Amino acid sequence: MQRAAQRYDRAQRGPRATRLSRALVCAAAVPAVLITAACSSDSGDAPGKAGASAKPSAGDGSAQPSAKPSPTVQASVFRKLPEPCKVLPKKTLGDLVPEADTDGKKGSGDDTANRSSCSWTSLDNNGVKGSQFRWLNVSLLRFDSDTSRGGGNDQAHAYYTRQVQDAKAASGAKNVKTEALGGTGDEATAVRYDLKKKEGAFKQQTVVARVENVVITLDYNGAGLAGDKTPDADGLTADAKKAAKEAVTAVASANGRTAQDSSPSASPSKGASKSPSPKGSASSGTPKKG
Repeated sequence: MQRAAQRYDRAQRGPRATRLSRALVCAAAVPAVLITAACSSDSGDAPGKAGASAKPSAGDGSAQPSAKPSPTVQASVFRKLPEPCKVLPKKTLGDLVPEADTDGKKGSGDDTANRSSCSWTSLDNNGVKGSQFRWLNVSLLRFDSDTSRGGGNDQAHAYYTRQVQDAKAASGAKNVKTEALGGTGDEATAVRYDLKKKEGAFKQQTVVARVENVVITLDYNGAGLAGDKTPDADGLTADAKKAAKEAVTAVASANGRTAQDSSPSASPSKGASKSPSPKGSASSGTPKKG
């Protein structure tokens, strides 16, 4: 009876132990299954998130912007300058500088296409009565149109304005008078003043004129030396105005045009180039020792 009972107990415990072992094994396997499922779930989401290829939006910078058109400026009217020592007729030179060599003295280092000048000196010696001194200088400056600096006319207008201001602010100038001139290119101004030098009392006239893209600066002064009388300023100014008109005509003629064809031109814009320009006028002359 005792052995039968022991066999019965073993029989009862055997299946129960087997079932418990299986349950523990299954329970231990559950976390692994869950982990595997979780990893599988993350892997399945990746293509729709960070792993997905991004599509370009309509507003991205892939499209090439259209090229901006290059700025343009109106071509310069005048392409060259006249011979500076021939801008004035011999008759005019005989009136303004009667004792001068009509060939004149050409400026050193001139670029005949863009910049040139010529001067004449006259000393009329009247012996014990003294002498009359005259000095005449004509400077020409031409401006080319350029996309960075602007049109030739605009550049010339800016330089013309500075030349007038420089003449009015000349060192030692007294009794300065300014007069706008008509019929002398597109714009012109005459500036006159008295200037005291060690040689005597000088009467200075400066006429600045612009015709299209060229600026003409004409300096003319006179003095009575060694006791001779001081020349009449009105007469000198009238002569300087006449000479400036002839210089304007010479510039137009050198380019196959007339002064009337070139004057007046359209007013230049206020936005003229500020790029630095070379000085076009020469300083007042001094008499040669006679």
